[in-house]
Amino acid sequence: MTLEKPAANKSGDYIWYELLTSDVEAAQAFYARILGWSFADSGQSGMDYRIINAGANSVGGLMAITKDMAEGGAVPTWLGYIAVDDVDAAVAAVEAQGGRTLMAAMDIPMVGRIAMVADPQGVPFYMMKPQGTGKSLAFADDMPRIGHCAWNELQTSNPAVAWAFYGDLFGWRQDGEMDMGPMGKYQFIRHGTVIGAIMPANAEMGPPRWNQYFRVEDIDAAKVAVQDGGGRVMSGPDEIPGGDFSMNCIDPHGTPFGLVGGRR
Repeated sequence: MTLEKPAANKSGDYIWYELLTSDVEAAQAFYARILGWSFADSGQSGMDYRIINAGANSVGGLMAITKDMAEGGAVPTWLGYIAVDDVDAAVAAVEAQGGRTLMAAMDIPMVGRIAMVADPQGVPFYMMKPQGTGKSLAFADDMPRIGHCAWNELQTSNPAVAWAFYGDLFGWRQDGEMDMGPMGKYQFIRHGTVIGAIMPANAEMGPPRWNQYFRVEDIDAAKVAVQDGGGRVMSGPDEIPGGDFSMNCIDPHGTPFGLVGGRR
């Protein structure tokens, strides 16, 4: 993981994104054509873990689902990494608040200490104390950045429980909401800046999950690239506050993801 800025991340910041997939070569080609990403070997011994780069910045990782992972129930998915000051204490807090540990805390040489957990509704995510002192730009909280994550959206079966869980764990607070009619409230998450939202999930959305939106330069060109690459556009592009457009997609291996960007 490359930490790009001298300022430090704080607990509760998104600092990395990871795609688990059934076909790394095909996934690499698919996302490269949509987001302009390049990929590099991480150098981790004994595993094929690829670093996703947006221009000069590292924004995430790509790895194959192993046989053991698949037997344990892993499916193609995007996962976010959230910074914490103490991984082991944070894991204990997750379990005390009704979540569970999916992967015990472990050290990765020259990277940091991580654990994978699930919230009370079963939504997986990583927690991490990175090694180093810089600030990750994987989530673009300072300005719009093409190829970076622009929005983190939790689709959950119980927004009230989710707010209590993530608020206590990371200090996230609600900052306004948008009425979606029969679908309920779209409630914005503030952590220094507004980093995303929590919304009710319905049966059509599938199981509760985090949905990350990555920024593209041209949303219409991105739609064509998704479809030409064998993916599906499930909704959008839809105009959102501020003049951008958002779109929900599924990649060729069944992984949901979001895109956001302008229109030329």
